[in-house]
Amino acid sequence: MRCFIFSSGIALKRIEKLRKAAFEESGYDGYVIFGSKNQFYFLGFPGTAGLLVPADGECTVYVYGVNYEQAKAQGKGLNVELVKADENLLRKIVNQIVGGKIGKLAVDALGVQNWKSLTKELPVGISLEVDNSFVEALRMIKDKEEIDLMRKAGELTSEGMKVAYEVVKPGIREYEAAAEIEYAMRKKGAGPTAFETVLASGACSAFPHGGCNGREIREGDLVVVDIGATYNNYCSDMTRSLVAGKPSEKQRKIHAIVKRAQEEAFESIKPGMAVADLDAIARQIIASAGYSEYFVHRLGHGVGLEVHEPPSMGPNGKDILTEGCVVTDEPGIYIPGFGGVRIEDTVLVHKNGAEKFTTGPYSLNSE
Repeated sequence: MRCFIFSSGIALKRIEKLRKAAFEESGYDGYVIFGSKNQFYFLGFPGTAGLLVPADGECTVYVYGVNYEQAKAQGKGLNVELVKADENLLRKIVNQIVGGKIGKLAVDALGVQNWKSLTKELPVGISLEVDNSFVEALRMIKDKEEIDLMRKAGELTSEGMKVAYEVVKPGIREYEAAAEIEYAMRKKGAGPTAFETVLASGACSAFPHGGCNGREIREGDLVVVDIGATYNNYCSDMTRSLVAGKPSEKQRKIHAIVKRAQEEAFESIKPGMAVADLDAIARQIIASAGYSEYFVHRLGHGVGLEVHEPPSMGPNGKDILTEGCVVTDEPGIYIPGFGGVRIEDTVLVHKNGAEKFTTGPYSLNSE
């Protein structure tokens, strides 16, 4: 893994985008970023405690001693402020806010206790609001640097899925197969998994988040494999469903329905597409085959520094896809007592349609 994620120039460019969006549209004149993923998005390195972005002037990064030297080395163009062991972070930020003539302050996220503490520290005349909408909007549209990292994460995840097709056989335990998959991704250069690997076999494959335990996979089992590699902190998400051994006719039928729904949705992805309409395309295919009650989740979700980000691509989703969105396309059918099938890819929305970051096998048969 590289120590420097991206240049300070990219960090400053993203901060300026936040300034333009948050300050010109809302009237805020100060913004504090507390969320760790949001801080990483703007700074490009981990381990910071807070980021103060004033409407004018220099930004301040607050860092505890354990990460201070790294922040100084990587935070070029930013004021890096050490938070000593005996100092109160919120009080330190408030002192900076008062000195910077900020009157309307927003924070991206804050727990109840810290909210109470911050409001207690702020002097009369400074208003405080929690508003993450501007950061979410920026993070939803990936820039070139993010797309490059996510494309690589998709490649590494696809390598892991190839191994899944090699190792999922009758007689292997779920956690043994998962270990082989995760090892293959790490060996190719992946970071930690984007989420806990799902490798659910038999009746448990009918649970969308069926987990991974010590069950021994048996001949004829449906097996849902949901995996995700990270690369320099960016995530990927991929699911395939396969049968350990020879598939039955019913297994083949359900797999074919889900595969068609996934393909039709993918072919429809483009800028300007309403996420609810995209969900409806896949949902209608499954419903027309008589399995509507067994498609129990949304079509997909955004992916980035977190494996679940906006937009939410379900029947009630309000977002419109734009160029630079990275989303999942993952319809499924889950029949209690029988098993489940889900097929998922991580997909980039570009000006001409869509690009899959995850590829690899789509076959139902593991042999």
